[in-house]
Amino acid sequence: MNPWKPMFFGGLAVASLAVALFTNSEAAHPSRPEMAGAGHHPQQVSPPPILERLQFAGAPLPLERVGVRERMEKELLIGTFRHSSSLLTLKRSGRWFPVIEPILIDSGIPVDFKYLSVIESGLANAVSPSDARGFWQFMKPAAEEFGLRVDRDVDERYHVVKATRAACAYLNKAHRRYGDWVLAAASYNMGMSGLSRRMDEQGGAAYWDLMLNDETARYVYRLYATKQVMEDPEAHGFVLQAEDWYAPLETRDTVLVDSVDDLSALAQRMGVSYNALKTLNPWLRSRKLPIDDDQYYVLRLPLR
Repeated sequence: MNPWKPMFFGGLAVASLAVALFTNSEAAHPSRPEMAGAGHHPQQVSPPPILERLQFAGAPLPLERVGVRERMEKELLIGTFRHSSSLLTLKRSGRWFPVIEPILIDSGIPVDFKYLSVIESGLANAVSPSDARGFWQFMKPAAEEFGLRVDRDVDERYHVVKATRAACAYLNKAHRRYGDWVLAAASYNMGMSGLSRRMDEQGGAAYWDLMLNDETARYVYRLYATKQVMEDPEAHGFVLQAEDWYAPLETRDTVLVDSVDDLSALAQRMGVSYNALKTLNPWLRSRKLPIDDDQYYVLRLPLR
């Protein structure tokens, strides 16, 4: 989230396409007799076509505008050929999209915004060089502005449900300001004040009108490209069987209303490992959980 940080590149993020350069030098590249026969061809790679009616949050991709097709092709190629990252993000989506999608719907946010968490963090509790954290990459001031607790014991940027609600609050605020979901998405990267300043300076009314910094200039294209790849992975070369997708975690909830001085001892009393407790509740950042009189917390625990 870049109202407060440089862009964190994860998931279907920036990739470098290595290009092998060949010369005609016999000394540098001796001939290989086994490759000389007919029927031997180098690996063939074709660019994936852009869907002509591709939309994000109901907004069509305006391929007729100057430069749009080329910029979209760049992000689509990156998303298609960054195999390991793309595969891992696809696998994670089986676990986390069922958590994120209902929150978006309940908050009145187009469900396509689940792809924003993909380009922000790759659906992982990532930490950026500027200390933005979690699936939605909040910096501490922004997290606190939108209702998340961030201190040495609790960091709710790591709480997927609460952080998703906070991201929805930001996006609704941005949409009320701009009346446009694409501009709301762009502002998630560069901030509402920065985006509004560029709109005023350039007289632009739409994202496609604006000359923006490199990160935000790519940001919305990455959303469209990520949606295209993840909605039809097989068309882009990603073939996953049913068992390849990470399944939603099966857990039980325990409500805490009193402070916990020793989370390790609590785990033992509940019959779970400390590792399982901290893995399922990554927002717990120390060995204790202070709880105020007007607070309560829900812990996720393994079923067995």
